[in-house]
Amino acid sequence: MSRLVKPHGGGELKPLLLEGAAREAELARAQTLHKVKMSSRETGDLIMMGIGGFTPLEGFMTHADWAGVCDGYKMANGTFWPIPVTLSTDANTAQTLTLGQDVALVSCDSDEIMGTMKVTEIYGIDKGHECMMVYKTTDTEHPGVKMVMDQGPINLAGPVKVLSTGTFKEEYGDQFMTPAETRAAFEKAGWSKIAAFQTRNPMHRSHEYLAKIAIETMDGVLIHSLLGALKPGDIPAEVRSEAISTLVDNYFAPNTVIQAGYPLDMRYAGPREALLHALFRQNYGCSHLIVGRDHAGVGDFYGPFDAQKIFDEIPAGSLETKNMNIDWTFWCKKCGGMASQRTCPHTKDDRILLSGTKVRSMLSEGQDLPVEFSRPEVAKVLQKYYAGLSAEQNVKIELKGHSAA
Repeated sequence: MSRLVKPHGGGELKPLLLEGAAREAELARAQTLHKVKMSSRETGDLIMMGIGGFTPLEGFMTHADWAGVCDGYKMANGTFWPIPVTLSTDANTAQTLTLGQDVALVSCDSDEIMGTMKVTEIYGIDKGHECMMVYKTTDTEHPGVKMVMDQGPINLAGPVKVLSTGTFKEEYGDQFMTPAETRAAFEKAGWSKIAAFQTRNPMHRSHEYLAKIAIETMDGVLIHSLLGALKPGDIPAEVRSEAISTLVDNYFAPNTVIQAGYPLDMRYAGPREALLHALFRQNYGCSHLIVGRDHAGVGDFYGPFDAQKIFDEIPAGSLETKNMNIDWTFWCKKCGGMASQRTCPHTKDDRILLSGTKVRSMLSEGQDLPVEFSRPEVAKVLQKYYAGLSAEQNVKIELKGHSAA
Protein backbone atom coordinates (compact mmCIF):
# COMPACT_ATOMS: atom_id res chain seq x y z
CA MET A 1 0.00 0.00 0.00
CA SER A 2 1.36 3.43 -0.95
CA ARG A 3 2.59 5.69 1.84
CA LEU A 4 2.31 8.79 -0.37
CA VAL A 5 -0.39 11.42 0.08
CA LYS A 6 -3.54 10.58 -1.83
CA PRO A 7 -4.45 12.53 -4.97
CA HIS A 8 -6.77 15.46 -4.42
CA GLY A 9 -10.52 15.05 -4.26
CA GLY A 10 -11.08 11.34 -4.00
CA GLY A 11 -7.87 9.40 -3.73
CA GLU A 12 -7.17 8.33 -7.33
CA LEU A 13 -5.41 10.10 -10.17
CA LYS A 14 -7.74 10.97 -13.04
CA PRO A 15 -5.63 11.57 -16.15
CA LEU A 16 -7.84 12.54 -19.08
CA LEU A 17 -5.27 11.88 -21.82
CA LEU A 18 -6.44 9.29 -24.35
CA GLU A 19 -3.92 6.81 -25.72
CA GLY A 20 -3.64 4.24 -28.49
CA ALA A 21 -6.66 3.42 -30.62
CA ALA A 22 -9.00 5.55 -28.50
CA ARG A 23 -6.82 8.60 -29.12
CA GLU A 24 -6.56 7.95 -32.87
CA ALA A 25 -10.33 7.57 -33.18
CA GLU A 26 -11.05 10.75 -31.19
CA LEU A 27 -8.40 12.70 -33.12
CA ALA A 28 -10.00 11.66 -36.41
CA ARG A 29 -13.41 12.74 -35.10
CA ALA A 30 -11.97 16.03 -33.84
CA GLN A 31 -10.94 16.95 -37.40
CA THR A 32 -14.64 17.22 -38.28
CA LEU A 33 -15.63 19.37 -35.28
CA HIS A 34 -15.98 23.12 -34.88
CA LYS A 35 -12.64 24.44 -33.60
CA VAL A 36 -12.20 26.63 -30.52
CA LYS A 37 -8.80 28.26 -30.03
CA MET A 38 -7.28 28.18 -26.55
CA SER A 39 -4.86 30.67 -25.01
CA SER A 40 -1.47 29.54 -23.77
CA ARG A 41 -2.81 29.45 -20.21
CA GLU A 42 -5.84 27.38 -21.21
CA THR A 43 -3.65 24.96 -23.18
CA GLY A 44 -1.47 24.40 -20.12
CA ASP A 45 -4.54 23.82 -17.97
CA LEU A 46 -5.85 21.26 -20.48
CA ILE A 47 -2.52 19.42 -20.49
CA MET A 48 -2.54 19.33 -16.68
CA MET A 49 -6.00 17.74 -16.84
CA GLY A 50 -4.61 15.29 -19.39
CA ILE A 51 -1.72 14.08 -17.23
CA GLY A 52 -3.73 14.03 -13.99
CA GLY A 53 -2.09 17.09 -12.47
CA PHE A 54 -5.49 18.74 -12.03
CA THR A 55 -7.21 15.66 -10.57
CA PRO A 56 -10.18 15.46 -10.02
CA LEU A 57 -11.23 18.00 -12.69
CA GLU A 58 -13.06 16.48 -15.64
CA GLY A 59 -13.14 19.60 -17.77
CA PHE A 60 -13.39 23.38 -17.79
CA MET A 61 -15.47 24.89 -15.00
CA THR A 62 -19.13 25.90 -15.06
CA HIS A 63 -20.45 29.27 -13.87
CA ALA A 64 -21.38 27.73 -10.52
CA ASP A 65 -17.86 26.33 -10.21
CA TRP A 66 -16.35 29.70 -11.17
CA ALA A 67 -18.44 31.57 -8.61
CA GLY A 68 -17.79 29.03 -5.86
CA VAL A 69 -14.04 29.03 -6.46
CA CYS A 70 -13.83 32.82 -6.58
CA ASP A 71 -15.91 33.40 -3.48
CA GLY A 72 -15.29 30.36 -1.31
CA TYR A 73 -12.52 28.12 -2.68
CA LYS A 74 -15.04 25.41 -3.59
CA MET A 75 -16.50 24.06 -6.82
CA ALA A 76 -20.24 23.39 -7.07
CA ASN A 77 -19.72 19.77 -5.91
CA GLY A 78 -17.81 20.93 -2.83
CA THR A 79 -14.30 20.10 -4.08
CA PHE A 80 -11.68 22.55 -2.79
CA TRP A 81 -10.14 24.61 -5.59
CA PRO A 82 -8.39 28.00 -5.27
CA ILE A 83 -8.29 29.47 -8.83
CA PRO A 84 -10.85 29.17 -11.64
CA VAL A 85 -9.89 26.83 -14.49
CA THR A 86 -11.98 28.20 -17.34
CA LEU A 87 -12.08 28.32 -21.13
CA SER A 88 -13.02 31.57 -22.84
CA THR A 89 -13.92 32.51 -26.39
CA ASP A 90 -15.09 35.54 -28.37
CA ALA A 91 -18.76 36.44 -28.77
CA ASN A 92 -18.88 35.49 -32.46
CA THR A 93 -17.60 31.98 -31.79
CA ALA A 94 -19.96 31.56 -28.83
CA GLN A 95 -22.95 32.46 -31.02
CA THR A 96 -22.16 29.57 -33.37
CA LEU A 97 -22.23 26.98 -30.56
CA THR A 98 -25.10 25.08 -29.01
CA LEU A 99 -25.37 23.18 -25.74
CA GLY A 100 -24.41 19.54 -26.12
CA GLN A 101 -22.19 20.28 -29.12
CA ASP A 102 -18.74 18.70 -29.30
CA VAL A 103 -15.87 21.03 -30.22
CA ALA A 104 -12.17 20.57 -30.96
CA LEU A 105 -9.79 22.50 -28.68
CA VAL A 106 -6.90 24.01 -30.62
CA SER A 107 -3.61 25.52 -29.38
CA CYS A 108 -3.24 29.18 -30.33
CA ASP A 109 0.52 28.69 -30.76
CA SER A 110 0.61 25.69 -33.08
CA ASP A 111 -2.97 25.11 -34.31
CA GLU A 112 -2.60 21.55 -33.00
CA ILE A 113 -5.82 19.89 -31.86
CA MET A 114 -5.15 19.33 -28.17
CA GLY A 115 -8.47 17.81 -27.15
CA THR A 116 -12.24 17.79 -27.49
CA MET A 117 -14.99 19.10 -25.24
CA LYS A 118 -18.76 18.65 -24.98
CA VAL A 119 -20.18 22.13 -24.41
CA THR A 120 -22.53 21.94 -21.42
CA GLU A 121 -22.70 25.63 -20.57
CA ILE A 122 -22.05 28.99 -22.27
CA TYR A 123 -21.83 31.89 -19.84
CA GLY A 124 -20.38 35.30 -19.08
CA ILE A 125 -18.49 36.36 -15.97
CA ASP A 126 -17.60 39.52 -14.09
CA LYS A 127 -13.89 39.70 -14.87
CA GLY A 128 -13.31 42.44 -12.33
CA HIS A 129 -14.81 40.28 -9.59
CA GLU A 130 -12.55 37.35 -10.53
CA CYS A 131 -9.52 39.61 -10.46
CA MET A 132 -10.37 41.10 -7.07
CA MET A 133 -11.02 37.70 -5.49
CA VAL A 134 -8.07 35.86 -7.04
CA TYR A 135 -5.45 38.59 -7.55
CA LYS A 136 -6.66 41.17 -4.98
CA THR A 137 -6.45 43.90 -7.63
CA THR A 138 -7.87 45.00 -10.98
CA ASP A 139 -4.67 46.81 -11.96
CA THR A 140 -3.75 45.64 -15.47
CA GLU A 141 -0.08 46.18 -14.62
CA HIS A 142 -0.50 42.87 -12.81
CA PRO A 143 0.21 40.18 -15.46
CA GLY A 144 -2.44 37.84 -14.10
CA VAL A 145 -5.11 40.54 -14.16
CA LYS A 146 -4.11 41.47 -17.70
CA MET A 147 -4.45 37.81 -18.70
CA VAL A 148 -8.03 37.68 -17.38
CA MET A 149 -9.01 41.03 -18.86
CA ASP A 150 -7.59 40.04 -22.26
CA GLN A 151 -9.47 36.73 -22.44
CA GLY A 152 -12.72 36.35 -24.39
CA PRO A 153 -15.98 37.65 -22.86
CA ILE A 154 -17.73 34.26 -22.92
CA ASN A 155 -16.77 31.08 -21.05
CA LEU A 156 -17.43 27.53 -22.24
CA ALA A 157 -17.81 24.67 -19.79
CA GLY A 158 -17.82 20.95 -20.25
CA PRO A 159 -15.97 17.64 -19.90
CA VAL A 160 -12.87 17.17 -22.01
CA LYS A 161 -10.88 14.42 -23.68
CA VAL A 162 -7.20 15.28 -23.98
CA LEU A 163 -5.31 14.23 -27.10
CA SER A 164 -1.86 15.78 -26.72
CA THR A 165 0.67 17.10 -24.25
CA GLY A 166 2.14 19.42 -26.85
CA THR A 167 5.91 19.62 -27.29
CA PHE A 168 6.86 19.43 -23.61
CA LYS A 169 8.12 15.83 -23.76
CA GLU A 170 10.01 16.55 -26.97
CA GLU A 171 11.64 19.68 -25.53
CA TYR A 172 12.35 18.53 -21.98
CA GLY A 173 12.57 14.74 -22.20
CA ASP A 174 12.54 12.92 -18.88
CA GLN A 175 12.24 16.20 -16.98
CA PHE A 176 8.61 16.46 -18.09
CA MET A 177 7.10 14.03 -15.60
CA THR A 178 3.46 13.17 -15.03
CA PRO A 179 2.06 12.72 -11.52
CA ALA A 180 2.05 8.95 -12.07
CA GLU A 181 5.74 9.13 -12.98
CA THR A 182 6.81 11.22 -9.98
CA ARG A 183 4.82 8.97 -7.68
CA ALA A 184 6.54 5.93 -9.17
CA ALA A 185 9.93 7.60 -8.71
CA PHE A 186 9.15 8.40 -5.06
CA GLU A 187 8.01 4.83 -4.43
CA LYS A 188 11.16 3.44 -6.06
CA ALA A 189 13.32 5.71 -3.88
CA GLY A 190 11.41 4.65 -0.77
CA TRP A 191 10.26 8.21 -0.09
CA SER A 192 6.98 9.11 1.62
CA LYS A 193 7.75 12.61 2.93
CA ILE A 194 8.59 14.83 -0.03
CA ALA A 195 8.76 18.61 -0.16
CA ALA A 196 8.08 20.32 -3.47
CA PHE A 197 10.20 23.34 -4.30
CA GLN A 198 8.33 25.56 -6.74
CA THR A 199 10.48 27.64 -9.07
CA ARG A 200 10.20 29.82 -12.13
CA ASN A 201 13.76 31.12 -11.64
CA PRO A 202 17.24 29.61 -11.55
CA MET A 203 18.17 28.55 -8.03
CA HIS A 204 20.55 30.84 -6.16
CA ARG A 205 22.03 30.34 -2.70
CA SER A 206 18.80 31.22 -0.87
CA HIS A 207 16.81 28.74 -2.96
CA GLU A 208 19.46 26.08 -2.36
CA TYR A 209 19.24 26.78 1.36
CA LEU A 210 15.44 26.37 1.35
CA ALA A 211 15.70 23.01 -0.38
CA LYS A 212 18.39 21.79 2.01
CA ILE A 213 16.36 22.81 5.06
CA ALA A 214 13.60 20.56 3.70
CA ILE A 215 15.99 17.69 3.00
CA GLU A 216 17.05 17.72 6.66
CA THR A 217 13.55 16.67 7.69
CA MET A 218 12.14 15.03 4.56
CA ASP A 219 13.04 11.95 2.53
CA GLY A 220 13.73 14.13 -0.47
CA VAL A 221 12.83 17.23 -2.46
CA LEU A 222 11.09 17.57 -5.81
CA ILE A 223 12.52 20.64 -7.53
CA HIS A 224 9.52 21.37 -9.70
CA SER A 225 10.09 23.96 -12.38
CA LEU A 226 7.42 25.72 -14.39
CA LEU A 227 7.78 24.99 -18.11
CA GLY A 228 4.96 27.17 -19.46
CA ALA A 229 4.81 30.83 -20.41
CA LEU A 230 6.28 33.54 -18.21
CA LYS A 231 6.38 37.32 -18.27
CA PRO A 232 9.03 39.28 -20.21
CA GLY A 233 12.39 39.19 -18.46
CA ASP A 234 12.05 35.80 -16.79
CA ILE A 235 14.68 33.14 -17.57
CA PRO A 236 13.59 30.54 -20.19
CA ALA A 237 12.84 27.06 -18.88
CA GLU A 238 15.71 25.35 -20.72
CA VAL A 239 18.25 27.74 -19.15
CA ARG A 240 16.71 27.28 -15.70
CA SER A 241 16.85 23.52 -16.15
CA GLU A 242 20.54 23.57 -17.00
CA ALA A 243 21.31 25.89 -14.08
CA ILE A 244 19.35 23.72 -11.62
CA SER A 245 20.97 20.51 -12.89
CA THR A 246 24.38 22.12 -12.45
CA LEU A 247 23.54 23.09 -8.88
CA VAL A 248 22.14 19.67 -7.95
CA ASP A 249 25.07 17.79 -9.48
CA ASN A 250 27.64 19.86 -7.62
CA TYR A 251 26.06 20.79 -4.30
CA PHE A 252 23.40 18.24 -3.27
CA ALA A 253 23.96 14.81 -1.76
CA PRO A 254 23.06 11.95 -4.12
CA ASN A 255 19.51 10.60 -4.04
CA THR A 256 18.01 13.59 -2.24
CA VAL A 257 16.60 15.52 -5.22
CA ILE A 258 14.40 14.77 -8.20
CA GLN A 259 14.13 17.53 -10.78
CA ALA A 260 10.98 17.73 -12.88
CA GLY A 261 8.86 20.25 -14.73
CA TYR A 262 5.16 20.91 -15.24
CA PRO A 263 3.33 22.55 -18.16
CA LEU A 264 1.42 25.48 -16.63
CA ASP A 265 1.79 29.19 -17.34
CA MET A 266 2.40 31.44 -14.35
CA ARG A 267 -0.65 33.30 -13.11
CA TYR A 268 1.32 35.40 -10.56
CA ALA A 269 -1.62 35.09 -8.16
CA GLY A 270 0.53 35.06 -5.02
CA PRO A 271 -1.40 33.48 -2.11
CA ARG A 272 -4.09 31.85 -4.26
CA GLU A 273 -1.46 30.40 -6.58
CA ALA A 274 0.43 28.99 -3.58
CA LEU A 275 -2.72 27.01 -2.78
CA LEU A 276 -2.93 25.78 -6.37
CA HIS A 277 0.74 24.80 -6.19
CA ALA A 278 0.07 22.73 -3.07
CA LEU A 279 -3.02 21.15 -4.62
CA PHE A 280 -1.38 19.82 -7.74
CA ARG A 281 1.79 18.85 -5.81
CA GLN A 282 -0.52 16.60 -3.80
CA ASN A 283 -1.40 14.93 -7.10
CA TYR A 284 2.30 14.60 -7.88
CA GLY A 285 2.77 12.81 -4.53
CA CYS A 286 4.39 15.55 -2.42
CA SER A 287 3.49 15.77 1.25
CA HIS A 288 4.71 19.35 1.62
CA LEU A 289 5.21 22.54 -0.38
CA ILE A 290 8.05 24.88 0.53
CA VAL A 291 6.59 28.38 0.86
CA GLY A 292 9.15 31.13 1.21
CA ARG A 293 9.09 34.88 0.71
CA ASP A 294 6.71 36.24 -1.96
CA HIS A 295 5.72 32.82 -3.28
CA ALA A 296 4.22 33.22 -6.79
CA GLY A 297 4.04 36.97 -6.32
CA VAL A 298 4.89 39.82 -8.63
CA GLY A 299 5.99 43.37 -7.92
CA ASP A 300 4.51 44.73 -4.68
CA PHE A 301 0.99 43.36 -5.10
CA TYR A 302 1.28 41.01 -2.10
CA GLY A 303 2.94 41.06 1.28
CA PRO A 304 6.12 38.97 1.52
CA PHE A 305 4.43 36.23 3.57
CA ASP A 306 0.80 36.45 2.45
CA ALA A 307 1.23 33.10 0.66
CA GLN A 308 2.05 31.47 4.00
CA LYS A 309 -0.85 33.06 5.89
CA ILE A 310 -3.50 31.91 3.41
CA PHE A 311 -2.98 28.26 4.38
CA ASP A 312 -4.40 29.14 7.82
CA GLU A 313 -7.45 30.82 6.24
CA ILE A 314 -8.80 27.98 4.08
CA PRO A 315 -11.27 25.40 5.43
CA ALA A 316 -9.69 22.67 7.54
CA GLY A 317 -8.96 19.49 5.61
CA SER A 318 -8.88 21.22 2.22
CA LEU A 319 -5.49 19.76 1.33
CA GLU A 320 -3.40 16.79 2.42
CA THR A 321 -0.22 18.51 1.21
CA LYS A 322 0.94 20.94 3.88
CA ASN A 323 2.86 24.17 3.65
CA MET A 324 6.44 24.24 4.93
CA ASN A 325 6.92 27.91 5.80
CA ILE A 326 10.45 29.29 5.71
CA ASP A 327 11.43 32.86 6.53
CA TRP A 328 13.41 35.31 4.41
CA THR A 329 16.85 33.78 3.72
CA PHE A 330 20.16 35.39 2.81
CA TRP A 331 23.92 35.24 3.28
CA CYS A 332 25.02 36.96 6.50
CA LYS A 333 28.59 38.22 6.54
CA LYS A 334 28.76 38.11 10.34
CA CYS A 335 27.20 34.63 10.58
CA GLY A 336 29.55 33.51 7.84
CA GLY A 337 26.87 31.57 5.97
CA MET A 338 23.25 31.25 4.93
CA ALA A 339 20.68 32.27 7.52
CA SER A 340 17.10 33.47 7.89
CA GLN A 341 15.41 36.23 9.82
CA ARG A 342 14.49 33.63 12.42
CA THR A 343 18.10 32.56 13.00
CA CYS A 344 20.20 35.66 12.28
CA PRO A 345 20.44 38.48 14.86
CA HIS A 346 22.38 40.87 12.64
CA THR A 347 21.33 43.94 10.68
CA LYS A 348 20.47 44.33 7.01
CA ASP A 349 23.90 45.88 6.47
CA ASP A 350 25.42 42.47 7.22
CA ARG A 351 23.18 40.65 4.74
CA ILE A 352 23.74 40.11 1.03
CA LEU A 353 20.40 40.54 -0.71
CA LEU A 354 20.11 41.07 -4.45
CA SER A 355 16.85 41.80 -6.22
CA GLY A 356 15.95 39.95 -9.40
CA THR A 357 16.25 43.23 -11.30
CA LYS A 358 19.78 43.81 -9.94
CA VAL A 359 20.82 40.26 -10.82
CA ARG A 360 19.52 40.60 -14.38
CA SER A 361 21.30 43.92 -14.74
CA MET A 362 24.62 42.47 -13.54
CA LEU A 363 24.34 39.43 -15.78
CA SER A 364 23.39 41.50 -18.83
CA GLU A 365 26.51 43.61 -18.24
CA GLY A 366 28.70 40.53 -17.95
CA GLN A 367 29.46 41.07 -14.27
CA ASP A 368 30.19 38.24 -11.87
CA LEU A 369 27.58 37.54 -9.22
CA PRO A 370 28.78 37.47 -5.60
CA VAL A 371 29.67 33.91 -4.56
CA GLU A 372 27.52 34.48 -1.47
CA PHE A 373 24.52 34.91 -3.77
CA SER A 374 25.08 32.37 -6.54
CA ARG A 375 27.28 29.31 -6.95
CA PRO A 376 29.96 30.08 -9.57
CA GLU A 377 28.91 27.12 -11.74
CA VAL A 378 25.32 28.38 -11.81
CA ALA A 379 26.44 31.94 -12.56
CA LYS A 380 28.39 30.69 -15.59
CA VAL A 381 25.27 29.06 -17.05
CA LEU A 382 23.36 32.32 -16.66
CA GLN A 383 26.21 34.45 -17.97
CA LYS A 384 26.36 32.30 -21.09
CA TYR A 385 22.65 32.86 -21.68
CA TYR A 386 22.84 36.62 -21.19
CA ALA A 387 25.91 36.87 -23.37
CA GLY A 388 23.83 35.45 -26.21
CA LEU A 389 21.20 38.16 -25.92
CA SER A 390 21.44 41.37 -27.89
CA ALA A 391 21.98 44.64 -26.08
CA GLU A 392 18.42 45.66 -26.99
CA GLN A 393 17.00 42.49 -25.45
CA ASN A 394 18.97 43.05 -22.26
CA VAL A 395 17.63 46.59 -21.94
CA LYS A 396 14.08 45.28 -22.37
CA ILE A 397 14.67 42.60 -19.74
CA GLU A 398 15.97 45.16 -17.26
CA LEU A 399 13.05 47.51 -17.88
CA LYS A 400 10.32 44.86 -17.78
CA GLY A 401 11.70 42.58 -15.09
CA HIS A 402 10.24 42.43 -11.61
CA SER A 403 12.03 41.66 -8.39
CA ALA A 404 9.77 38.81 -7.27
CA ALA A 405 11.72 35.70 -6.24
